[in-house]
Amino acid sequence: MKRQSHTIDASGQVLGRMATKIAVLLQGKQKPHFVRYQDMGDFVVVKNVEKMKITGKKIGQKKYYYHSGYLGGLKELPLKKLFKKNPIEVLKKAIYGMLPKNKLRAKQIKRLKFE
Repeated sequence: MKRQSHTIDASGQVLGRMATKIAVLLQGKQKPHFVRYQDMGDFVVVKNVEKMKITGKKIGQKKYYYHSGYLGGLKELPLKKLFKKNPIEVLKKAIYGMLPKNKLRAKQIKRLKFE
């Protein structure tokens, strides 16, 4: 199996719509011999992530939650703050959530690169 490399320019593109396209490429769903249990995806390189668009009120309302492991340790991080600090992480989280929740997900997300 030969893997192709796709380059995507994120400038002016909407976060969710771009993330779905990238998730399809990472899984290999566009290939005619796609099977769900094999890792057939391609490499994806994304440029200009800081120029992508976030539509609606998500920039002010969306929050990412994580837990420290201690009692009462639920923490939240607003999208606006994370996007200002690290826009690559926002796109990576969106794509990661769209990939299948199985052992292939770790292999597939490793083929995602940023410039």
